[in-house]
Amino acid sequence: MNERGLLIVLSGPSGVGKGTVRKAIFNEEDTKLQYSISMTTRSPRDGEVDGVDYFFKSREEFEELIKKDKLLEWAEYVGNYYGTPVDYVEETLQKGQDVMLEIEVQGALQVRKAFPEGLFIFLAPPSLNELKSRIQTRGTESEDLINNRMTVAKEEIEMMDAYDYVVENDKVEFACERIKSIVVAEHCRRERVANRYKRMLEVE
Repeated sequence: MNERGLLIVLSGPSGVGKGTVRKAIFNEEDTKLQYSISMTTRSPRDGEVDGVDYFFKSREEFEELIKKDKLLEWAEYVGNYYGTPVDYVEETLQKGQDVMLEIEVQGALQVRKAFPEGLFIFLAPPSLNELKSRIQTRGTESEDLINNRMTVAKEEIEMMDAYDYVVENDKVEFACERIKSIVVAEHCRRERVANRYKRMLEVE
C-alpha cells in the first residue's frame, strides 16, 4: 500500500511570484510533484495556455461546478472566480504522489479546513514596495487595480498565521530550495512514517 501523498499548498498575495516559483520547481528534472491546475474565470494573460496554466471557464460554467461540489475550494478575487478541481487532487494523493496547489489566500484557508493535514506554505515578498513593483512590471493592470491588489495583499499578509511555513521570495532559486527542503522534512515527520515502521516490526 502506497503512503498517501502530501498536499502542498503554495499561497501568498497577488504579484508575489507564486506562479514563477511553482514553474521553476516543476521545470527541475528531478521534481516528483504533481501540479493541480486551478480553474478561473479571468481572461488568459499573454502566453498562458488553457489546461496548462489554468482551466479557463465562463462564470456560468464555474457556478455550475460550485453547485455540484466539484471544487475542493473556490473564491472570488478581484471580480473573478478561482478554484481547484477536487477529483484530480484526491486521486493523485491516493496514488502516493504529492500534489502542489498554487492558489490565492482565500482558497488556501478553505483547503485548510478540508485538509488540515496538508502542508501550507505562505510565499511572502521581501517588502511591500517590492511587491508593488512586481505588479506594476506586469503592465497588465490599471493604477486603481494595482492599488486594490496592494490593499488586499496587506490583508492577506496578516493571515499568514494560518500557514505552517513562510518562505520569502527574495530570489526565485532560493525560494525553490527552501520549499523543497520543507517538503523533505514533512515526509520525515513521525506522524507520517510511524505506521510504516510499526508494520515492519509486525512482520519481524
